Amino acid sequence: MKSSDIIIGRQPLVEAMQAGRAIDKILFQRNVSGESIGEIRKLAEKRGIPIQQVPVEKLMSITRANHQGVIALAALFVYMDLQAVIDEVVSAGQPPLFILLDGITDVRNIGAIARSAVCCGAQALIIPDKGIAALNEEALKSSAGALEKIHICRVSSLLKAVDSLHLNGILVFASSMRSDKKIFELPLDLPCCVMMGSEDRGLQPYLNKAADELFTIPMAGDFDSFNVSVAAGIILYEAMKKRMHV
Repeated sequence: MKSSDIIIGRQPLVEAMQAGRAIDKILFQRNVSGESIGEIRKLAEKRGIPIQQVPVEKLMSITRANHQGVIALAALFVYMDLQAVIDEVVSAGQPPLFILLDGITDVRNIGAIARSAVCCGAQALIIPDKGIAALNEEALKSSAGALEKIHICRVSSLLKAVDSLHLNGILVFASSMRSDKKIFELPLDLPCCVMMGSEDRGLQPYLNKAADELFTIPMAGDFDSFNVSVAAGIILYEAMKKRMHV
């Protein structure tokens, strides 16, 4: 890990967050305490930065410097607030087209999805703060730079994110092998978000239940399924066609 990838110590971290530096996550030594720790927690909560409690050995494996029980891992991207992104897209007169990712652990799939999203006019990716591949340099390379051209919203709860989408009048669709509704039957020209799950487990059941519609992508044969990034590309292209009235 390069020294530029980490922020060591309490005050340097406070100053970095106040300056708006992109941070992937914060590592706290277990049972760490102090006034500045409370300030770091408040700033992290405000910016949606996850905090992990780890043993001191974990911190020492990252750096031998005086870390004061706190290390932060820098991020390549600035994560956006979901409501702020919704407001920005709507204010620009665009119907939202978002992609929500659940449990996708291959950075190459995430990069490929981001690339298709940008090509097809989607404005945002919604990702959880846990259980997904890190958006690192490999992900950026796989996306051909697309991850720098799309809003990335990192949320602590995907279900709460779905609630926020619904409150803003955004339909939520979920890909499912068990649905009779075909992708081309969805009103993808309306404000919507498409949820994509991992290839082995799919979406978590509570997300399927929260969806407005379940749909499937028809296939010529009886093979298992499309790769998740290929499926996302098909869905996004179908949405672009409907929005261009092709």
